[in-house]
Amino acid sequence: MSQLLEVLLLDDEPIVGRRLAPALAKIGCAVEVFEDPEKALARIAKKEFQVVVTDIRMDEIDGLQVLEFVHERWPNCKVIMITGYAMMSLAREAMDKGAFDFIAKPFKPDDLREVIAKAAQALGQPLSAPDAQTGQ
Repeated sequence: MSQLLEVLLLDDEPIVGRRLAPALAKIGCAVEVFEDPEKALARIAKKEFQVVVTDIRMDEIDGLQVLEFVHERWPNCKVIMITGYAMMSLAREAMDKGAFDFIAKPFKPDDLREVIAKAAQALGQPLSAPDAQTGQ
């Protein structure tokens, strides 16, 4: 089996990480979950992730700041933004600043798995297709 895809997931809502980490592990991702943007940035400063998934709207540090930090430190990393429906203009701004893709809340784990699989493909490290998964 190929190497696991290193993914950092940042969302200030704890339920997001609890729901998504197992779903991403099923398709070959090694996932580190953070709720605190400062702790996530400290980890990103030390370790290169292939994919960073970050919420756009957080209190202290927003997703655009995370995007800029990641791209300065690890230019090949694919950053996927999570956005609420009211934040679509911010999602477009993130895309203009180099985000790989965005996904609107509410979404299902399969929706994120599909975007992660596209990012992995773009990195030359394809994952199992989400629709090929037989487990729940």
